[in-house]
Amino acid sequence: MQQRDFGNTGLKVSVLGFGAGQVGAQHLSEDQAGTLLNRAIDRGITLVDTARGYGLSEERIGRHLSYRRHDFILSSKGGYGAQGAEDWTPPAIRRGIEQALTRMRVDWIDVFHLHSCPLEVLRRDDLLAALDDARQAGLIRVAAYSGENEALAWAVDSGRFGSIETSVNLADQWSAHKVLPDARERGLGVIAKRPILNAAWQFRERPAGQYAETYWERLQHLELNGIREQAGLAWTSLALRFTAFHPNVHSAIVGTASIDNLESNVRVVEEGPLPLDVLTQIEAAWEREGSRWPGEV
Repeated sequence: MQQRDFGNTGLKVSVLGFGAGQVGAQHLSEDQAGTLLNRAIDRGITLVDTARGYGLSEERIGRHLSYRRHDFILSSKGGYGAQGAEDWTPPAIRRGIEQALTRMRVDWIDVFHLHSCPLEVLRRDDLLAALDDARQAGLIRVAAYSGENEALAWAVDSGRFGSIETSVNLADQWSAHKVLPDARERGLGVIAKRPILNAAWQFRERPAGQYAETYWERLQHLELNGIREQAGLAWTSLALRFTAFHPNVHSAIVGTASIDNLESNVRVVEEGPLPLDVLTQIEAAWEREGSRWPGEV
């Protein structure tokens, strides 16, 4: 699978990353989780993205992937949920990282994100200093921010972070237009989440109250189905290739608990970028409709 330099971080990541949120689900057995994680690495995926809030994900990465530590880039998130520390404090950063290292049975985390904290928290010098200390101590390699909108823009402009994680997909392009060009110019690594829009296209009617609801509504306005049908593409192929090969994205993470879905995603990215005429039509649809939507979902 194609690998890319992860900005100026000195790391390389695969164009398709593995979102390990669903690996943390209680209903998934240990055998299933281990098979899924190892299959992802076997198929050339070299970015595994997890977080403190993803159930058993970090523990399972430790049990099933720690012996392959040099085969993948490990991305995690925190700032909260650290035992013995108040959320969004310097001890929460330090202890959270140390506890994550123990759970994942590793000596370092390649990319550690402050996880979707608001701007007023993100700007605190004591938290940023705690990240700097962790990096200097070799506990993490890259200090990062995962989030959206104004906080994301501040993180990029601050010069305090080496990478970011944000939503980039057919119906969620605020960051792609407003922030990612600056991130590229500054040499930041960029991880794109939600590339397949929570499969919003699978719902015949508005999925009220579900995560995909806003994406479903936006797809109706963008009218991308005609573009997709004319190009002869499945929805997953249109969506995933759009994000994975976006010029300002280094890796697009997709989460799944299914081996079949994992294999399908690998095959999709092996098809390469979307044709230029398809990209042109998607951009025109976004300029017509999406440019008036405020910020990321």
